[in-house]
Order: sequence, then structure tokens, then C-alpha cells
Amino acid sequence: MSTIAELVQLLDLDILEVNLFRGHNPPESWPFRTRVFGGQVLAQALVAAQRTVETATAHSMHAYFILAGDPQIPIVYQVERVRDGRSFATRRVVAVQHGRPIFIMSVSFHIAEEGLDHQMAMPDGVPPPEEVPSARDLPAELLDALAPSVRNYWTRPRPVELRPVGLMQRLVAGNDAPPAEPVQRVWFRADGALPDDPAIHRAVLAYASDMTLLETTTVVHGTSVLGDRIQAASLDHALWLHRPLKADDWLLYVQDSPSAHGARGLARGLIYDRAGRLVASVAQEGLIRPVSPTAAS
Repeated sequence: MSTIAELVQLLDLDILEVNLFRGHNPPESWPFRTRVFGGQVLAQALVAAQRTVETATAHSMHAYFILAGDPQIPIVYQVERVRDGRSFATRRVVAVQHGRPIFIMSVSFHIAEEGLDHQMAMPDGVPPPEEVPSARDLPAELLDALAPSVRNYWTRPRPVELRPVGLMQRLVAGNDAPPAEPVQRVWFRADGALPDDPAIHRAVLAYASDMTLLETTTVVHGTSVLGDRIQAASLDHALWLHRPLKADDWLLYVQDSPSAHGARGLARGLIYDRAGRLVASVAQEGLIRPVSPTAAS
């Protein structure tokens, strides 16, 4: 089974009771096996909330990561039906493991209607995804020279293909990369065809929205959340879904970081489709605590 098929399977939650769902964790071959990947919890929580709403579509999510998830046991999602109005519905989702909340999220749903329409334009000068190498295209000698944690991140199977602009230059520099503007451009898409259900595409985008974003907060400092000098974790996450999208076609994640202070960094993202339509916006604060290379994370 392909990794994207495995992700779709992970998003097909078990129904335990009314408003109560169970999500499973990925196989050992996936990355993030020391703790549950935050994007997985975001996506599964969105699926749980959507399954309690009949006609409206999710348009915004606001979440807090409370505890690291245990990848060895399933996650139970409790959905509270906060409000069902004529145009909007609100749900609150609590993810539970070992009898404790590890994650909470509020989701707002809206029945489609006509209205004003504008957006910020996609940046000019970004090379198309066909001209941006993925980790699969990088020279073996470069990959072999990377720190094990970095090499494993880029070479392990994953359900979402990432093509960061300038990836090769960052990897060559490693922990000694020169400080740069706190900006990233990342092409991404599901690594295979998805079902036609728009809810699946929204959930996969939620999953991918937690990938690479926190790294933007460290670029200006010439370091990386993938190395051994930063203890990193997502703290909160906000996602706004503006327009219909296809997560198995290339999407451009335009990221910046306006601030880092007190071991926390703030990153923002705009997600465009290839036609230049702004389909989603993201904001995230994360822990970026400096540690010595030998310190335990």
C-alpha cells in the first residue's frame, strides 16, 4: 500500500459512539515515530468534526497542542456540537490518550454563499515544481553527508511530497547555513491520487500545513529544527480554508516568520494552487528552544 493510501486510511476514523471517534497511527516506516505528528492530529480532528456536520464546509480551525502524542496507541476524538445555525456551525474537538487531553481544536463551518472576493497575489519569480528538486533527486553523496536526523527526515517514505525552493543549498550548509530572510517557498502535493471527496482534500491540506512551517522561524538564525541545536514542537495552529482545492495537485506554501522571542517562534503561510488562487492561510507558534548538540531533547 502506498503512503498516501495509508494516510487516507488513517483519516477514515472508527466510529465508537455518537460524537466519539478513534484514529490510528501510521506504520513504523513513517517519520515522526517518537511522537505523533501534529499534522496527523489536525487532519484526524478535522475529519471527526466534519462527520458531525451535514451540509456546511469547514472554513477555519484553531488548535492547541497540549501534550506529545503517543504513536503506540490510538487517539480518541471527542466532538462537542457547540452550535448549529442557519449559516454557520461550530464544533470543539478534544483528542485524548491515556485518559488525558493531548490536543484541543475549535472548527467553524459555513454553508457556501456568494459574496465579495479578493486575494493577495501569488509571489512572482517562484520556479515551478518541475524545476525544484525533491529529496529523491538529490545526489547520494549529499544525502550521505547529512546528519542522520536530517537525512532520515528527507528520505523516509511520506504521504506528501515536498519540494522546498533552495533545499539543496540549505542542506549543503547544514547547521552552518548563513542567516537568511525568514521566508520559505515550498511546493507540496499528496504523493498519489486522492478520492474525489473534497473533505479528504481539506484534511490532507491540514496534515501538510504543519510540515516545514516552523522551520521558517530558524532560517534567519542559520539553523534548523531538523538538526541537534533546536528543540522544536508545534504549540498552536490556525488554518483558514478560503477556496476549493485539490491536495493531489501542486500547491505553493509561501511562508514567513515575523517574530521569534523567548524560545517561541511565529510563522505564517499562504497556500496557492498552480493557477494562483489563494486556497488557504496558516499561522503557527512553536517552541524553538536552543540546546547544546549533546543535550537530550
